[in-house]
Order: sequence, then structure tokens, then C-alpha cells
Amino acid sequence: MPNKSQSTRNTPSSQNGLIDLAIGSALRNLREDRELTARQLSAQAEVSTAMISRIENGQVSPSIATLSALSRALNVPLVSLFRETASHHADITHVKRGEGLKSTRSSDGHSHDYTNLAFHRRRDLQFEAHLITLRRQDARPPIYIGHGVVFIHALEGEAVYCYGQREITLKPGDSLSLDAELNHGFKSVITDAFKFLSVQAEARR
Repeated sequence: MPNKSQSTRNTPSSQNGLIDLAIGSALRNLREDRELTARQLSAQAEVSTAMISRIENGQVSPSIATLSALSRALNVPLVSLFRETASHHADITHVKRGEGLKSTRSSDGHSHDYTNLAFHRRRDLQFEAHLITLRRQDARPPIYIGHGVVFIHALEGEAVYCYGQREITLKPGDSLSLDAELNHGFKSVITDAFKFLSVQAEARR
């Protein structure tokens, strides 16, 4: 005869309960991010305030129709309400000072050194961060065009950056963020060397 005190954490009912809690947490976070009260969301989604409260507290397994109405009212994809039900497996990268994967990139006579600080590839997103040193040389650094967003933070030296037809001089402490769809890249290095942090994120297609 089974022991009634035996843990049921791996039973289907307990797993469903965890999913309900995760959906409720995602709904509450999305609602609060938009500064909506449960009553306001109720009016927009045509779902009762009591039902929203029960969902947010993990007390009910909502139907797909109810979740669809809520997602439309919040103006988010339906899958957003399931974001916290995914696997708890995740990557983390800790790079100590002076460490990281060091490489040299060469292109059309130009070369520069960079240190790979982070690289994450998820189902929906690719993210990477590099510490890069450009040195003044005859060959011009490469010009890029792509997808996503690029962020640059200048650390040492001075350089001129081109974004489309615009030229921007970067000095220590300056930062720059841009859409990568327009041609962009460094035009020249003013000082002997220019050191900067480069971060890029783009949706995976």
C-alpha cells in the first residue's frame, strides 16, 4: 500500500500546478509592466476580474481561449504567457578580468585584436560581446551591414565611426547604439590605438 506521505512533486497533477503558477506569474508581470490593474485588463480582455486573479495566483488552468483574449488585450504573442514554463536550463558566462577568448581578425589588409566576452545563442535571440582594440594602419577597418542592434562603448583612444553618411568621433566614455541594417563601421583610428566594448543582439531568423 503506498505511503500517503510520499512526495508527489513528479506527478502529472503537481507538474500542471507548477505550469499554472508559471502562467500566472507571467500574466501578472506583463500586466504590471503595462501599468494595468486587474479590473482594467478585465475590461479590455472581457475576462472577469475574479478569473484574472485566480490565474495570477495559479488557482486555475485557463483555457487557450481565455489566454488568447488576455494576450490580445496585453498586445503580446500568446507564447509570452508561457515564457516561465520553459526549461530552467540556461547558460551563464563569467569572464574574469584579463580573460576571455582572444583572437585576431584580418580583412582586406586590415587586422584587429578582440576578446570574446560573451556569446549566447537561443531559439529566439543571438547575443555577443567583444572587447576590441583597433590600431592605426593604412588599411581601413571593414564596413558591416546586418540585423539587430549594435552598442559600442569607447574605453581608450579616439576613432571616427561611420553610420551611413554620418561620421561620429568617439572618445573615452562615449557610447553609440545603432540599428545594424544600415552600413556601419570605423573609418579611421585617430590615436595609436582605440579600445572599445562592442555588444550586438539580433533575432534569430
